[in-house]
Amino acid sequence: MQSERDNVSGSSHDDAENSVRTTAIGLMSGTSMDGIDVALIETDGVSVHKLGAFGSYPYVDELRAALKPVVGQKPLPGPDLDRLVGDITDAHAEAIQDFVSRAGIDLASVGVVGFHGQTVFHDPENAVTCQLGDGQRLATALGVPIVSDFRSADVAAGGEGAPFAPLFHAALARQTEAPVCILNLGGVGNLSWISADGAVIAFDTGPASAMIDDWVNEHTGESMDVDGALARAGNMDSQALNRLLSDPYFDKPFPKSLDRDHFDQSVVKGLSLEDGAATLVA
Repeated sequence: MQSERDNVSGSSHDDAENSVRTTAIGLMSGTSMDGIDVALIETDGVSVHKLGAFGSYPYVDELRAALKPVVGQKPLPGPDLDRLVGDITDAHAEAIQDFVSRAGIDLASVGVVGFHGQTVFHDPENAVTCQLGDGQRLATALGVPIVSDFRSADVAAGGEGAPFAPLFHAALARQTEAPVCILNLGGVGNLSWISADGAVIAFDTGPASAMIDDWVNEHTGESMDVDGALARAGNMDSQALNRLLSDPYFDKPFPKSLDRDHFDQSVVKGLSLEDGAATLVA
């Protein structure tokens, strides 16, 4: 685990002294569906005053396999979905319990846990976004206040519910020289641009690791192209890349966001494993 680092970002020294700070644990399970990231920060809700320990917890194969059939569609209520939601939530509880134990953190000292849940469906044009996870179940398991349903709350307020990282990017950027641009590559890529006066522009840029992961898994059974070895061994196919880049999404103005399965992987169908990986990286 990483030791704490002071003053990663924040307001002025005087403001920092007067602000009310809370120790928070953030949970993230992105569209790559590789597992759960856990991170500890100290914040006043506007700025990040300290970054603490962090860790990653891969999903077990059984949970990843159970997620695959529901990704890309709005899940139907029922006992199977209830079981999956419970399993996802319990995996997050176990991750936090291990995390605080390894980091030597007293869970009772944590003011709040941010529980993102697992995104399985995102349809901004119809104001629908779906993350699986039970905040109350997690609160009962941990005995700590839980905040959840971030994306659906944003949609209800008129937003698209994505991208999500720019909220954190803006907090980190409060003591950096602006303007600053940050590119985040998860299952989908997204960009944050923070102006000199603190205004934020953010949107999804296009596919990132999700298509590569799916391509490699389909052909090898592995969850990803480890260290980019397959892509480095292949050659980019310009015709396939041009077909992918011709998608109307790239010409849309922001705000805009994507579902992980928006882009059709058939653009690389017929290519070798290595050439397909190289093309999707490009």
